Amino acid sequence: MNTNASIFVAGARGLVGSAIVRKLRSSGFDNILTPTSAELDLRDQTATHAFFRANTPEYVFLAAAKVGGIHANNTYRADFILDNLLIQNSVITAAKEHGVQKLLFLGSSCIYPRECPQPMREEYMLTGPLEPTNEPYAVAKIAGLKLCEALQDQYGFNAISCMPTNLYGPNDNFDLHNSHVLPAMIRKFHEAKLNGNATVHLWGSGTPMREFLHCDDAADAMVHLMQNYNDKVFVNIGTGTDVTIKELAETIQRIVGHEGAIDWDSTKPDGTPRKLLDVSKLHATGWKHKIDLEQGIRNTYEWYVASLG
Repeated sequence: MNTNASIFVAGARGLVGSAIVRKLRSSGFDNILTPTSAELDLRDQTATHAFFRANTPEYVFLAAAKVGGIHANNTYRADFILDNLLIQNSVITAAKEHGVQKLLFLGSSCIYPRECPQPMREEYMLTGPLEPTNEPYAVAKIAGLKLCEALQDQYGFNAISCMPTNLYGPNDNFDLHNSHVLPAMIRKFHEAKLNGNATVHLWGSGTPMREFLHCDDAADAMVHLMQNYNDKVFVNIGTGTDVTIKELAETIQRIVGHEGAIDWDSTKPDGTPRKLLDVSKLHATGWKHKIDLEQGIRNTYEWYVASLG
């Protein structure tokens, strides 16, 4: 990409999209299209094609999606599959039809089977049943990956895909009902500290293992792939290391400064037992993460406190 290239970041207000915009701007790119969802409803195919026709972007980062944690995925099952299918179909087909040189689509690690061998290699997709609590979202993301592959095969359209692990950082969603585990824990421990609550109640057993990548590292990897990768097969993006949810909670509790007990509610679902990505393909392209988990949590907690005013 030339620094004067026109780049459309779909979902530029979200966790990943805002990080991509920060990375592009810090790298000298200044012709970045970032319409809000109020300005452009990406579920609307007619409006999306009109946007591409009027603005003629040369590169597209498709980071727009309807996302959430276990509760949101399991409660709004129809919304998660339908909205994501509409968004990705509109953007990807518009990019192909309106002269975009290259598109990067973001998947999700939930596309892998629930009982997937660890660490999860790219070829393990579609080798077993999905985790039931987020199956509709996963099916939508698998469809997006396969659409990009098919467009490369049939039309030679340069649509590549990446599979980020659990992401966190500035501009994350800290809503206790619809957020992912790490930001939800930050908010819970912060509010417990402010309110003087001795005990924090958390879902599950604390035994599942998860991998976490700071959104700025993820954005750095995605820009790297846009510049250096053209294979139709998607690439995992992660750290290659994981922690138990219990270890995560204890780390966040220490960083936030809450002193007290953690009560684990084992009647609530744990989700997939383990999700660790094999990142050997990504490392082979010359990229590796830079922000360790503790540093990233401190950065995110500082941002969260500042965002509260």
